[in-house]
Amino acid sequence: MSLKDSHLMLQYIDTLLKHNNYTKAAKDLFISQPYLTQAVKKVEQELGTAIIVRQSGVLHLTEAGKIYYQYLETLETASAKFRHRLLRYTSPDTKTLRLGILSSLGSFLLPLFLPDYLAKHQDVTVFLREDLPKHNENRLLSGQLDFFVGQNPETISPSLTTYATKSESYFAIIPPISPLYQENKKFLAQDSVSMKDLLQSPLILTTSGSAIRRQIDQLLKKYKVEPTILMESSNIYTAAALAENNLGLTIVPESVLQAASIAPFNLYPIPAEMLTLNYFIAHQAERPLSLADQDLINHFLEKV
Repeated sequence: MSLKDSHLMLQYIDTLLKHNNYTKAAKDLFISQPYLTQAVKKVEQELGTAIIVRQSGVLHLTEAGKIYYQYLETLETASAKFRHRLLRYTSPDTKTLRLGILSSLGSFLLPLFLPDYLAKHQDVTVFLREDLPKHNENRLLSGQLDFFVGQNPETISPSLTTYATKSESYFAIIPPISPLYQENKKFLAQDSVSMKDLLQSPLILTTSGSAIRRQIDQLLKKYKVEPTILMESSNIYTAAALAENNLGLTIVPESVLQAASIAPFNLYPIPAEMLTLNYFIAHQAERPLSLADQDLINHFLEKV
């Protein structure tokens, strides 16, 4: 694996950190586990240092790995700009939309509206940039993206125009390991559990920088709770699955519960005045919208 293969290596690293496991990551990438391992080792040999290490059972980028990752991102941004500018000459009838979204959010939201949109607009190609919301927001502000799909529009820059869906509720997943767990119940009555007790429980949270984590952090600040964080994950579905399987307590949007497991756990509805979720699509406020742009927004609002 050469240093110049920025797209593949970004994909490999993102998938490894997402799954925290070489075998699962390789399966997701449709390659063999030995090939993935060798690809990472080859890069480490070329760089002369490790880029990924396992600490406390979790895969992390080393400091050198973070520098390498930023280097790959720089190459990808430059490459995307180059391809976008070249399209006007190589495919004058093709329009490219650069869309940023969090990977775990994309797996849920994109299938709801993107296939129908692209079936209608066959002259449009979509370039996806899957990354943390704060990174994609910065890319949108700097013109590296055309649209950004995220959660909770009230948290993003006022320089962006947003279009939001209806509000969605949150639920706390309370497993048997928690002192708050009540046997033989699936749903607990609202106000039957203290919010401070929930927040003081050992928590499984999404990583810092995610929209959901920002909301949880605001709640922690409001209730003056210093959290006990058992584990962080970049994927909200991973956090939910770990809680459902008795690792600790987490708080997730209602839509994440659609494929909830049959394991015993309580679901506690968080009062709407404390926590709600909106999905949104955003663009630069001064961006002139084409018919294809406006239709993308319409598909998002109608389907999500």
